[in-house]
Amino acid sequence: MRFSLIILILLFRTSYAQTVTPKTVPPKSSAVVRAKIDRLNEKAGSIYLSSPDSALKIAETALLLAEKNNYALGKGRSFLNIGHVYWSQSYYPVSLFYLNSALTYLPKSKPLDLADCYRAIGRSYADLKNYKLALANLHTALHFVGSDIVTRAEVYSERSYVYCVLKNYNLAVADATEALRLNRFMGYKRNIAILYGRLGAIYASKKNYTAALAYDDTAYKMSLAMNNKRLGAKTLAEYAVINNRFGKFDHAIDYAQRAIALAGSAGFADIRSEAYRALINSFEQKKDLKRALAYQRKYNTIQDSLITAGKLKSTQLIQNYFSLNSRLNDISLMEVKDRDNKAKIKSQQSLILILVVSLIALVIILSATFYLYKHKQTLSNKLQLQHKALLDQKQLIEAQAVNLQKVNDLKDRLLTVIGHDLTTPIANLSNITELFGTNQLSASEVRALMKDINSIVKGAELTLSNLLAWAGNQIKGRSINSSNVDIFLLGVEMEQTFTHALQMKNIEFINRAFPGQAVLADENHIKVVLRNLISNAIKFTSENGCITLATVVENNGLIISVKDKGKGMTPEEIQKLFYINTHFSHSGTSGETGAGIGLLLCKELVELNGGKLSVKSTAGKGTTFYFNLPLIKAYA
Repeated sequence: MRFSLIILILLFRTSYAQTVTPKTVPPKSSAVVRAKIDRLNEKAGSIYLSSPDSALKIAETALLLAEKNNYALGKGRSFLNIGHVYWSQSYYPVSLFYLNSALTYLPKSKPLDLADCYRAIGRSYADLKNYKLALANLHTALHFVGSDIVTRAEVYSERSYVYCVLKNYNLAVADATEALRLNRFMGYKRNIAILYGRLGAIYASKKNYTAALAYDDTAYKMSLAMNNKRLGAKTLAEYAVINNRFGKFDHAIDYAQRAIALAGSAGFADIRSEAYRALINSFEQKKDLKRALAYQRKYNTIQDSLITAGKLKSTQLIQNYFSLNSRLNDISLMEVKDRDNKAKIKSQQSLILILVVSLIALVIILSATFYLYKHKQTLSNKLQLQHKALLDQKQLIEAQAVNLQKVNDLKDRLLTVIGHDLTTPIANLSNITELFGTNQLSASEVRALMKDINSIVKGAELTLSNLLAWAGNQIKGRSINSSNVDIFLLGVEMEQTFTHALQMKNIEFINRAFPGQAVLADENHIKVVLRNLISNAIKFTSENGCITLATVVENNGLIISVKDKGKGMTPEEIQKLFYINTHFSHSGTSGETGAGIGLLLCKELVELNGGKLSVKSTAGKGTTFYFNLPLIKAYA
């Protein structure tokens, strides 16, 4: 049988080789060609702001090479660069077309390219005043950024502009401030100057002109130092607007005229228009209608020139589009011819297959004989598997007996916990009320005693909550009710829950969970987990300490961590922490006690919601508990 199959394969390959000529084999994309395409795209990406026309030609050349060599990443980057060029020329709908085309080719293995593409899409939607889609794409860009500081700073900068337009000034300031911090870290003075100008514009929109002027002053000084004429002209125009608000019309006129002169020398027509509007407003407020009308004519002249230039650019855009489309169609026609050649080869192969039908019939007969033999062998294997299954079932029954013994031991341990950790605080409270009832204690003495046993009662309360949750899981079975859970909001709730405990030790609680990043989980389960982890952190943190709740996006999930700078644990203690037979509990820095069952419950609930609970700790330096949960699709 094997001999017949080998003869069939050799005959087919020999016949196929005779029908294929070297001309019909498509050229393969080499590493050299791909490297050239990558270099062209890098060049286009670096000059599209300064020389958009040259960048467009280079990107189109890279696209044609990538199409010819079927290089998907090269096509994605080429479309991305073309989208950047048209955005720089204010053709936002055309830019979106090419940017969305880039997404169909850019692979998931290139997250920074995807982040840049989504950022550019968000920026274009913002310029088209579709701020909802702008924010959605900027959020997606942040997901792909990872640890790249430069791209993250650019996304925050773009998003601060959108929030400012939407009048969500707190988020606008937060994003602009974070972008400023990242650029300071990287030492990018050009971006730092621009962000000072952005913050000035945000505070001007908030009508906080004092803060706006402070940021604008820094931006203007930096623009002079770096010869950034656009930023300098933009800042002078904003000075004019703010001085009009304060009624200082002569100052506003001076700043507007300086902005017009600087913008005119560099060809920034949009800033000149803004400065002319400020001049017109100043002279109207001064009742100098003659000069206001004169500047209105200049403003109209600029607008007319922009419209004329836009028409010329639109004509050029149409010509460029049809030229590029024609060249891509030529490549497609070549691919059609190649498919026709392949079809001819396939028809020749069909003729060859007719010649080997008799050999196939022989192979079928031999296969049937081989099948009967294998069927007999299969029955024998089934009997052996059944015997093995009986042995496995016996071992399973023995293992279940061992597990029942473990459950019985756990029951005894839980009864011990109830007898010790719950009876003690209840007995203390009973003694205090009895002494108070017989007038042996005053109200002030009772309050002092209540403060002393407050931590014991809180620990007993958490122990009881954990025991009830654990018992509920064992009785009702493992079930979850998943929903969208915002970790930042849960952090706010936890801070309110533990306000008294935090104040007792003067511990600072820092919520660094990112607002709006929702995970898919059972909210009650996650509350139990955070309650236990934060309670433990308070327990083992000394007075004047600090506890931090934080989140980090990783892949399609969210890493949630609770960090303290308390007593910490040794590696040996960490090894024992999550096992029912070896877990333990230490007293806290203020004598707090616990059963140690809370972490076991946390581990079970996190795993039930599709995550994993882990710990990092160093004795004497603190402990960090962290676990992962899946992000909802909108953020993943």
